[in-house]
Amino acid sequence: MVFERKSYLQQLIDSRGNGIVKIVTGIRRCGKSYLLCNLFHAWLIKYGVAEDHIIQLGLDTRKNKALLNPDKLIEFVEGKIVNDGAITYVILDEIQLVDDFVGVILSFMQMPNVDVYVSGSNSKFLSSEVATEFRGRGKEIRVHPLSFAEYFEAVGGDRDKALDIYYKYGGLPQVAQMDDEREKREYLLNIYETVYLRDVIDRNHLRNPEGLRQLIQVLASNISCSSNPQRISKTFKSERGLTIAPRTIDSYLRFLQDAFIVSEAQRYDVKGRKYIGSESKYFFEDIGLRNAILNFRQIEDTHIMENVIYNELRVRRYSVDVGMVEIWRTKEDGDKERIKLEIDFVVNIIPEKVYIQSALTLSSIEKKNQELRSLLNVQDNFQKMVVVANGLISAVNEEGIQIKTLFDFLLNPDSVI
Repeated sequence: MVFERKSYLQQLIDSRGNGIVKIVTGIRRCGKSYLLCNLFHAWLIKYGVAEDHIIQLGLDTRKNKALLNPDKLIEFVEGKIVNDGAITYVILDEIQLVDDFVGVILSFMQMPNVDVYVSGSNSKFLSSEVATEFRGRGKEIRVHPLSFAEYFEAVGGDRDKALDIYYKYGGLPQVAQMDDEREKREYLLNIYETVYLRDVIDRNHLRNPEGLRQLIQVLASNISCSSNPQRISKTFKSERGLTIAPRTIDSYLRFLQDAFIVSEAQRYDVKGRKYIGSESKYFFEDIGLRNAILNFRQIEDTHIMENVIYNELRVRRYSVDVGMVEIWRTKEDGDKERIKLEIDFVVNIIPEKVYIQSALTLSSIEKKNQELRSLLNVQDNFQKMVVVANGLISAVNEEGIQIKTLFDFLLNPDSVI
């Protein structure tokens, strides 16, 4: 089964020869190495780059162990460069294993007619480090697990069945190629413990890994729910008998985000046009990994659908917030009270915005009013949309709000524009 990863490949193609290093990041096992060392390599050959003008190294292999020394790596690459004026493509996988890898990359960038591409696992090679170490000299290409469109293009068949499997086991390419569901579950459970969790613990020298485990379980149980470190700390104390300070929880949340395991969507006051720092929502980069953390319990379509929509928006490289609208409501006694209505996603497509609600169904008047209420109280003229799982066709209602089916949203790359 071949996953073409067209969007990411195109980003690499478009970035050729731009004078900066191309840095491929993302959660482990999402296909970074395959993208660079197979798909991009094959594209270069197809479009006329000679094989001796491609220097490609997997630095996690035993045969290249000596090249983990930065001076030996530089010497090796320099010795392979053909000085005929044509560009030499240097592709280094798992570069974080090399001592002083930042200095090595910068040395390659100073060589004439050399175009540099690197990837690295998130145990040491994190997005936060990319931003600080390269300071404008690197372009980050963030790779995600398979979107539903990528998954369905490869597996085909019945859409509803494919979505059901995707909801359970997510989009890690290795999992997607497995036919047996028990094999999928065992693989996800194993890599959660041995790869993802271990990376975060070892990298950050955590002395209380049980607290991190508990936090991940709380986040997995509460995807699409607003929270903050203070509230999570109280939950630990009241429900689990654990005392973990809010400051520690805040650090754990940052570690998980740096490792690409979860992403934070901040709350945004739509009318006040400002961020509200008190609460955020946390979504899992791969829904299959989230389900494995809970041993495949709590497979609720409502919350999983919201996480899948969020991930789809991030795959399309949008900045995504959670919206909040305050309104005044008249109570039965005639007094007025202020209430807060939530908009699931505020999608920032500068200078535009798109407001999106996620809904399983709009089959009843009550449910329709509930889902549309927050959108109808937004007074600007930006696009408003409800993505519905159980819908027959996409349409625009009398208030000008787009009602879009989930399949239309996920399978049409222009569904938000």
